[in-house]
Amino acid sequence: MANNVYDIAYHLEAAVKESGEFKNLQGLYKEVFAEESTKRMFENFRNIQLELQQKQMNGIEISQEEVERAQQTVALVQQNESIAKLMEAEQRMSMMVSELNKIIMKPLEELYSNVESY
Repeated sequence: MANNVYDIAYHLEAAVKESGEFKNLQGLYKEVFAEESTKRMFENFRNIQLELQQKQMNGIEISQEEVERAQQTVALVQQNESIAKLMEAEQRMSMMVSELNKIIMKPLEELYSNVESY
């Protein structure tokens, strides 16, 4: 059975790659990275985002200046139509992965919530 679960997981991987959400995201990445200025803007945004996430994960306080810089960068990035579309597609893809995760985790949630019956 264990191999079967992994086989199913690999089929799910293939299904995700063939999904409209993924193909749309892939196309939008190509569009953003095709233009150098848009690519730099997007990469700068991602770097700021990752830097702040790292600080949060390490328990390091984020300064007001960093928050303001991040907000300014988000506002700038959202004005770029290609990047805005990409961010929307990333959000849809993230929601799909979250929903898949809920489905996958459902047996464990049911097990943990029914511990008294064992």
